[in-house]
Amino acid sequence: MSNSDQLTAYPEVLALLQDLLARVRSILGNHFVGQYLFGSLANGGFDRDSDVDVLVVTDDVLSADLFAALQTMQARIAALDVWCATQLEVSYIPQAALRRFDPANNLHPHLDRGRGETLYLMQHDSDWVVQRYVLRERGITLAGPAPHALIDPVSPDDLRQAMLPILRDWLAHFLDEPDRLSKQGNQSYTVLSLCRILYTLDFGLVISKPDAARWARENLGEQWIPLIDHAWSGRQHPQLKAQAGDVNGTLDFIRFALERSRSFEIVSTSQHVSIQ
Repeated sequence: MSNSDQLTAYPEVLALLQDLLARVRSILGNHFVGQYLFGSLANGGFDRDSDVDVLVVTDDVLSADLFAALQTMQARIAALDVWCATQLEVSYIPQAALRRFDPANNLHPHLDRGRGETLYLMQHDSDWVVQRYVLRERGITLAGPAPHALIDPVSPDDLRQAMLPILRDWLAHFLDEPDRLSKQGNQSYTVLSLCRILYTLDFGLVISKPDAARWARENLGEQWIPLIDHAWSGRQHPQLKAQAGDVNGTLDFIRFALERSRSFEIVSTSQHVSIQ
């Protein structure tokens, strides 16, 4: 299913995005540069359990008054009586900060998915190298210039290097804090994220979660197939308690990915030309 087909297949999502766009433009006025879709709506595999990932590009850092107005507006959007209203994840990034990843300039307004969430300042870390790639190559423009005019090219090695801290600084923490995997939503998200990370390390490309899960089932070993299958079904019931076997399997999958990433590091250092 193409990007445009995915949107037309979910008219409630399209109507919500049009409503959001009108409200954002009304608040930002001349500070508005563009609004874009990324994530599964751009990358493929969107369904009713997916995030609705939105980027709003501004001409500069937002004032406190504009931030407060957007915060109020996002709360009103979340209160709408439509199933996707609380599935919005929205980031507001200044045009200059969007062009390339800069860890010294990565604190931007962001809204997480979920009931009761509010707009806040969030660090947009190395995962936003990946988001920039998806935006530039596959992003859907709702308003504004084409994404490739706003974002510099992202290379395969840029993507690989972005995956390593996600794996080693975020996912590895679950080994010390397994209780963070107690809910099916987090446990499933972790497994599917690992599938995507491992695919990107191997190929220097970003694919959808369904495609990454299929690749992992077929290529990483039979022992991971039940875990991946449970993760895909578990994402439909994020608030349920994860099964103990799935939690332990996820911890083992993290260890497997960490070991595989060390092999990648050796290859990328000693045979740098071969992975361009």
